[in-house]
Amino acid sequence: MRSVQVPKANGPLELVEKDIPEPGARQVRIKVQACGVCHSDSFTKEGLFPGIQYPRVPGHEIVGVIDEVGKDVSEWQPKQRAAVGWHGGHCGHCESCRRGDFITCKYAQVPGISYDGGYADYMIAPMESLAIIPEQLSAVEAAPLMCAGITTHNALRNSGARADDLVAILGIGGLGHLAIQFAAKMGFNTVAIGRAGDKEEELAKNLGASQYINNRSQNAVEELNSWEELK
Repeated sequence: MRSVQVPKANGPLELVEKDIPEPGARQVRIKVQACGVCHSDSFTKEGLFPGIQYPRVPGHEIVGVIDEVGKDVSEWQPKQRAAVGWHGGHCGHCESCRRGDFITCKYAQVPGISYDGGYADYMIAPMESLAIIPEQLSAVEAAPLMCAGITTHNALRNSGARADDLVAILGIGGLGHLAIQFAAKMGFNTVAIGRAGDKEEELAKNLGASQYINNRSQNAVEELNSWEELK
């Protein structure tokens, strides 16, 4: 299979051929259809995360089809669609896991850091890391939701904001463009803040923002405070 790996910390990304890996007892093999490129992949590229063993294949926004399952996997079957995000596995027995807080597992795994990620034709993942992907959502659309999507959606749903509250999204990049869509669909009075002018304003409003602030020419804090006072 083809694989894009980092041979060492601060090393170049290199395209190599490897044997297709075999899943362990509680693992599945995924035939990768799409993998998002996240800034956090720089942790692997630049050796910024402790304990990375090289060579390592980055990528933690992964969507594909299960190709093979380990002998102890019963919940998943070959040909099922599946996705893997930053949460790449947990132990199930540490204090955090016993509370059901798997993302803070003492032994948490991250694809592309703890084991080879999605910059490859195939990858191996623990069965507890998998998420189901609905058929109507394409692999390319779904992949960024596994990191940028979860990050922004969780922030909004845990913010305490309620429908019609004023919510400002700072930046319309990889996370911001998803946050605008989530916020608008959740019924918030969504304001986008950016620096790129008319084209960015048009994009923000197409994504669902009701207002746009260009913080090159406007004071975003003053604008937001004035709108809150008018409510």
